[in-house]
Amino acid sequence: MNNYELIVIFTPVLSEEEFKAAQKKYTDFVLENGGTITHSQPWGLKSLAYPIQKKTTGIYWVLEYGAPSSFNEKLKIQILRDEQIMRHMITLLDKYAVEYNTKKRSGVPTGIEKVAEA
Repeated sequence: MNNYELIVIFTPVLSEEEFKAAQKKYTDFVLENGGTITHSQPWGLKSLAYPIQKKTTGIYWVLEYGAPSSFNEKLKIQILRDEQIMRHMITLLDKYAVEYNTKKRSGVPTGIEKVAEA
């Protein structure tokens, strides 16, 4: 089983309930196919670097999960069928990235923070 990070940009016209339903849909999809959810974090409404489908904002969501490598093709098909999703990116995380993300979430210094100058 590999560790992955999925970043999704949803269309900004979604209501809060629709956004939560979409998150639940994809977390359930991962679990139904033998995966595990490590962390889920909605980033909320953010400005886009360039317009996508004539929209300048999008609702961001990050999902860290573990799954077999064959699962990603099924997930990609589901994402491409969903009209609420403007963009997505699936990244394979190595053991160092998993360790870094765990430390960052727990508040342990990761070694790359800026030191406040006195």
